[in-house]
Amino acid sequence: MRKKKPAVSREAVIVNELGLHARTAGLIARIAEQARDAVWLSRGETAADAGSIIDMLILECTKGTRVTITAADPADVELVDRIAALIKSGFKD
Repeated sequence: MRKKKPAVSREAVIVNELGLHARTAGLIARIAEQARDAVWLSRGETAADAGSIIDMLILECTKGTRVTITAADPADVELVDRIAALIKSGFKD
């Protein structure tokens, strides 16, 4: 059985000093909750539901961590791009 590839995928590096913590995960979750289908934040082989703050905190993303944002629905490309831009900006709105 072939593994289905996500429809949309972007990479970003955590640049803020405190890494991914509860407040910053909350910013990501607010965007991900608008998606039509699942959005995931991955660190290496470990993926977390981007709509869940707790799931994302389990990834333990410190400054310099490379993450991948993926969405199952191609219509969610704008949300994936917004999350990637948020991470790359150091979580500055």
